[in-house]
Amino acid sequence: MPQVLEFKLPDLGEGLTEAEIVRWLVEVGDVVAIDQPVVEVETAKAMVEVPCPYGGVVTARFGEEGAELPVGAPLLTVAVGSQEPVTGQGPASGSSSGSRAATATEPASGSDSASGNVLVGYGTGAPAARRRRVRPEAFTATATATALAPAPATPPATAPVPAAEEAPGPVAVISPLVRKLARQHGLDLRLVAGSGRDGLILRTDVESAIRVAEEEQIVTVAPSTPPVAASASRATGERIPLRGVRGAVADKLARSRREIPDATCWVDADATELMAARAAMNKAGGSAAAPKVSVLALLARICTAALARFPELNSTVDTEAREIVRLAEVHLGFAAQTERGLVVPVVRDAHSRNVESVGAEIARLTEVARTGKLTPADLTGGTFTLNNYGVFGVDGSTPIINHPEAAMLGVGRIVPKPWVHQGELAVRQVVQLSLTFDHRVCDGGTAGGFLRYVADCVEQPAVLLRTL
Repeated sequence: MPQVLEFKLPDLGEGLTEAEIVRWLVEVGDVVAIDQPVVEVETAKAMVEVPCPYGGVVTARFGEEGAELPVGAPLLTVAVGSQEPVTGQGPASGSSSGSRAATATEPASGSDSASGNVLVGYGTGAPAARRRRVRPEAFTATATATALAPAPATPPATAPVPAAEEAPGPVAVISPLVRKLARQHGLDLRLVAGSGRDGLILRTDVESAIRVAEEEQIVTVAPSTPPVAASASRATGERIPLRGVRGAVADKLARSRREIPDATCWVDADATELMAARAAMNKAGGSAAAPKVSVLALLARICTAALARFPELNSTVDTEAREIVRLAEVHLGFAAQTERGLVVPVVRDAHSRNVESVGAEIARLTEVARTGKLTPADLTGGTFTLNNYGVFGVDGSTPIINHPEAAMLGVGRIVPKPWVHQGELAVRQVVQLSLTFDHRVCDGGTAGGFLRYVADCVEQPAVLLRTL
């Protein structure tokens, strides 16, 4: 007898608690293999293809494309051991790149029916506690049938109505986050028209209803609570939810400013010799198809050399233990602007790489970032960040530390400026370097020494040869 197994949204790592469904890769009735990607989701850090640990026939999908689900919420159910595909329709819709098969391959039974090898914090080696035996004709999504039942007739808009969680009867909403949002604003979900399939209420529907209610200065609330008028002083401009990448960046920067007593020092440096050295390296590369050495790669290598001399800045602070933790490896983050917002990919073990290796990894991660395919692993674990804001045509800035790191080096644009060189006024390629550091891990002398060493390597690249 086939078993219907429920696959929940697994832990995606790094404290991520929710994800938005971007694209379903399978439909109800499709045959899936163990570890086959079934859905593409977007977290606050990256786009992730989620593999299913079971092999069998998809019997139900939970959530529309665009819906946000918390970790642990059901994603889909799979009939393990089924010989025939399912013809019923599940509760969710959307375009799919998967194809509907005419017959199903038989997945292995017992411990072989699951991979036990999914994402962080999720294993399937042992039998699932929620497994249940059902009749083959019951493979359609009975678990969510009530969630999609027609809503009762809409009561008069002027009459007070119960809050969403108190309203009798089913409501066409799946996401717990949508229910929570409605509850926080005292919104009765029975009054919301869903734009999803079969009237499914999406988060965008709730947000739109909240905006309309605020504009009318009336929010529907429970009978025990008097109507709440919208604040007359509240701004009425366009409202953009702080979620996804933008929300994650906002939370991290705000936490950095709350917890880290940061300070910034800066210096102008003559980068003429560095640019000449780069040109010589690229010329020595021979073939025009050979990868070019970038300025960012050179600065990254300078940073790793500087951190070897000033390890205090490659550390983090354990606030609970009141300890500074100096880190042995340098995992160098670099800021990259993408269509999805600012991201900071991490070059692993940058301290053990030469300029070419660092440059190749930066180029690879930059390309992956542009396509939106960075994984959470690509974006976490950094110990020091390099921020080249000169690409935006600005000279200087005061970087905000990428929590929980201890420092960030900012680099402005390299431009011709008047400069005293060897006792005479000349036009030189000048760059401003700024270092923001956690004053708990070191004092200004250490930070100044680090920045001065970086500037010396920029002005005289031969200085760097001593540490290679």
